[in-house]
Amino acid sequence: MRLKSLSGRIAAPLAVCALVLLTGCAPSVEVSAAEDSNNPACAPMMVALPDSLADAPKRTTSSQATAAWGDPSLLILRCGVPVPGPTTDSCVSVNGVDWVMKEGDPAWTLTTYGRNPATEIIFDPKKIASSSVLPELANAAAKIPATRACVGTEDLELPAGK
Repeated sequence: MRLKSLSGRIAAPLAVCALVLLTGCAPSVEVSAAEDSNNPACAPMMVALPDSLADAPKRTTSSQATAAWGDPSLLILRCGVPVPGPTTDSCVSVNGVDWVMKEGDPAWTLTTYGRNPATEIIFDPKKIASSSVLPELANAAAKIPATRACVGTEDLELPAGK
């Protein structure tokens, strides 16, 4: 009876130590922190991020207010990037969150519009689809309140006779 009790007291701490050692060996993704990454407004969004995106598991990263999904990384997220001002770049709205889009080759960069601090995601659309990523990130991104929204030419008031 006494041996059973002692083995239970030893087994639990050993299991915790093994878990710490195993997770400590998992490689972190090197991501540089954004200039305003220590902004407290990033915190609610960071804790609301999904554990997976398009079936890619979330990984640990090297910097505050950053996230990555997939191995190798399919998408990188950084909170605290410069807030975009008015722009003629494409803007997409998904589930109430506006994103300014810059298409690159191969990576695209999307930055939240009208939210301070802004959040940036970088991904290759040939490897992970924006149509699945943006809806999955919308709930978390919406934790930073919107103060502005994207507008299109149909939203502009033109002078009479134009």
